[in-house]
Amino acid sequence: KSANPQWREQFDFHYFSDRKDMLDIEVWRKDNKKHEELLGTCQVDITALPMKQTNCLELPLEKRPGSLLMLIAVAPCTGVSISDLCVCPLGDPSERQQISQRYCIKNSFRDMKDVGFLQVKVLKAVDLLAADFSGKSDPFCVLELGNDSLQTHTVYKNLNPEWNKVFTFPIKDIHDVLEVTVFDEDGDKPPDFLGKVAIPLLSV
Repeated sequence: KSANPQWREQFDFHYFSDRKDMLDIEVWRKDNKKHEELLGTCQVDITALPMKQTNCLELPLEKRPGSLLMLIAVAPCTGVSISDLCVCPLGDPSERQQISQRYCIKNSFRDMKDVGFLQVKVLKAVDLLAADFSGKSDPFCVLELGNDSLQTHTVYKNLNPEWNKVFTFPIKDIHDVLEVTVFDEDGDKPPDFLGKVAIPLLSV
């Protein structure tokens, strides 16, 4: 019940240079649990923002009254990456040795926020649920660790998709849980849930 809401929420997104450069923002209102209405949209061109500084933006909503006040900072991504199996970070012996030295016992207290390094190879899924009328699905896989979220590409019309991607995450909390979720891409609609597995880091 406010025309001037203050959220003060922070979100982290991993932006890779080969992806689209626009950040799309939508503002919605809820009357109750069932009814929602779009109040307006706006876009931010990420490539136009200066790096390594906080940018204060007042963004007018397109074709609707009102504006959004946002703070956006673009900073280099450290530790998080997506690669193919043939060029995975721990596959290089010299890089593997550097990482081993970085997290050896004598360096345990050098940086208390840098707990460790996780590498996940997402190979394939088998016998997925058919979400489409054709008896197939368009599956992609999302990996979430703490505040980091990365995803594979979509393999279309396949119940046994092969992704063969390597994901690396910096570990900030040893009590975090790696959540791996498989979705079916459904065009402009929200994706359909196909399954999920949770792996506590302490079990690795």
